[in-house]
Amino acid sequence: RHNPQTNTSGSKEKQSKAMQASCSHLHNLPGTGGSETAPASHCAHTVRMTGEGSCHHPGDIHIQISSVPGECGESPSPRNLRSGSQSNTQGCIHSRLRSHSHNEARQPDDATMEPGENGSSSISEFRYLFHWLQKSLPYILILCVKLVMQHITGISLGIGLLTTFMYANKSIVNQVFLRERCSKVQCACLLVFLAGSSVLLYYTFQSQSLYYSLIFLNPTLDFSSFWEVLWIVGITDFILKFLFMGFKCLILLVPSFVMSFKSKGYWYMLIEESCQYYRTFVPIPVWFRYLVSYGELGGSVTGWSLGILLGLLYLILKLLDFFGHLRTFRQAVRIFLTRPSYGVTASKRQCSEADDLCSICQAEFQKPILLICQHIFCEECITLWFNREKTCPLCRTVISDHVNKWKDGATSSHLQIY
Repeated sequence: RHNPQTNTSGSKEKQSKAMQASCSHLHNLPGTGGSETAPASHCAHTVRMTGEGSCHHPGDIHIQISSVPGECGESPSPRNLRSGSQSNTQGCIHSRLRSHSHNEARQPDDATMEPGENGSSSISEFRYLFHWLQKSLPYILILCVKLVMQHITGISLGIGLLTTFMYANKSIVNQVFLRERCSKVQCACLLVFLAGSSVLLYYTFQSQSLYYSLIFLNPTLDFSSFWEVLWIVGITDFILKFLFMGFKCLILLVPSFVMSFKSKGYWYMLIEESCQYYRTFVPIPVWFRYLVSYGELGGSVTGWSLGILLGLLYLILKLLDFFGHLRTFRQAVRIFLTRPSYGVTASKRQCSEADDLCSICQAEFQKPILLICQHIFCEECITLWFNREKTCPLCRTVISDHVNKWKDGATSSHLQIY
């Protein structure tokens, strides 16, 4: 007799064997990355047979299929595609958030690195410039030697004039500081030295008639070159300095009983201010002719217009400079004529109260002067002091409203080029 239960169990065993065989076949497909001996638990499709269950009939077969992408080679269903795309999108969003937070965390570090990067770039630029100068140094030296040899006469003469000026200026200031103890012989030698240097210079270049520029005339030298204009203006400025320094030497040679030390200081100031004021006008004809001659070289209406325009601009600037120097010169003339006093003559009782000792020269008073602050000094000492200061040497009370410059016999080292 055929038993239905036996047939049912046999069919169930056959179905389970067939499912296991298909699962193992799918698991061993090429490209799945699994080995042939891998257990069935590693496959995406797991077959589980339960003979008993609390809510199922005994002997029922339950097949649980879980799809894991990438472990089996079967094609995914549309539902699995949607779930996979959603999971991939979420993964991409999470990865982007992590990268964004990582970049924000590193942003301060990058900001802190920017100054270092800028410093390194500037250092590299300096290194490049240094290497370029190092390579170009021989060529620069060759050009400098060529320029020096081309203008060797002017450069040598300029160095000689500058050295002569510095020596004479320092000597005059020292002799003025010595007051009564100044050397008349040294002053006379200095006067001869300055006059001889000027005469020798003009005699050497007599063909150029450089002395014409002293009286606002044009020398015979051509004005077409910029270096020739500098040559004329520079030599004329130094000669004017030597001339007025010679006047100061003459004042030094005047005896003290003829001209007091205080009066000599005012004369030094007036001579220096006159020298600077005169030196302002001397270069005007030279530069004006040079600027206007630009039109002659161009030979066109535009060249003439530009040359005249440059000349007018130069004259306007010199006019403004003229008013500035005029104010200073008028003040110097007013001080020279009025000769303001810093105090009154001190009595013998006042001098005895001050122990008859000058605080500046540490000697007995010579023509004592009582200041408004009730301090007493020698007239020559306090006059020399107020050549550079405006206050009392002891209490720093303001005595003078301005500094009387150039009363010490000094000469301005400014070179009036323009």
